[in-house]
Amino acid sequence: MILFSVVIAFTACTQKNSGNMVLISTEYGDMKVKLYDETPLHKENFLKLTDEGFYNDLLFHRVINEFMIQGGDPESKNATPDVNLGNGGPGYDIPAEILPGKFHKKGVLAAARTGDNMNPERKSSGSQFYIAQGKVYTNDELDNYEMNRKTQARRTLFGEYIQNPENVAFRNELEALQEAGKTAELNEKLIALEPELDAALTDDMWKISPEAREIYTTVGGIPHLDGAYTIFGEVIEGLDVIDKIAAVQTNAVDRPVSDVKMTIKRVK
Repeated sequence: MILFSVVIAFTACTQKNSGNMVLISTEYGDMKVKLYDETPLHKENFLKLTDEGFYNDLLFHRVINEFMIQGGDPESKNATPDVNLGNGGPGYDIPAEILPGKFHKKGVLAAARTGDNMNPERKSSGSQFYIAQGKVYTNDELDNYEMNRKTQARRTLFGEYIQNPENVAFRNELEALQEAGKTAELNEKLIALEPELDAALTDDMWKISPEAREIYTTVGGIPHLDGAYTIFGEVIEGLDVIDKIAAVQTNAVDRPVSDVKMTIKRVK
């Protein structure tokens, strides 16, 4: 999916178009989705496209069982089976609205986007979205995930530390020890830095909240996506439809062999 650089201005919904519920209909059933008021840019854009009929007859073009179902690429409309989808959009992106407390429980609606290397601001596609399915995790699995996340957070903090101009002397010292092959002294320096890095770690950098843990061990979801994508709604009716679509046969690029079309309309 390409990143679009055109910036658009969003206006508040008029009284005539007020509301935050949509119905995503497929041959496998309907999903009633509540859009979040806390993510107004994504909510208003999704409603705008819905009212325009933008999504009607588009495909769920990327489907991965125990992960998610993705759609919203306008190039998927009437696409032949050989077409590689996922690069289309309305011609703009949306600023990220990644909020604390929003996590990838089964059924959440989130915005697709390009990767961090091309898109460090984590801007969302103007139209492509995914609905989380994921799987149910054990507490042990989530504990291991937390430890991996903590390790990654330490690495990020370490990278920021050595790139800080105030710490250039320390960075030069590490590089000199590495070049001289003085591994033991290098490790001592790194170990001595760990308390400072740990002090900078905050719970939100690596811990799974009790609420999220309860959901991930019962309903399921995708914890490794938390904090990286804008979540702007959730399925409140029709969770079983996600499972039905996720179970369809797909090809080598995760496109369903038989097209899964959608229509989306605003409902009360």
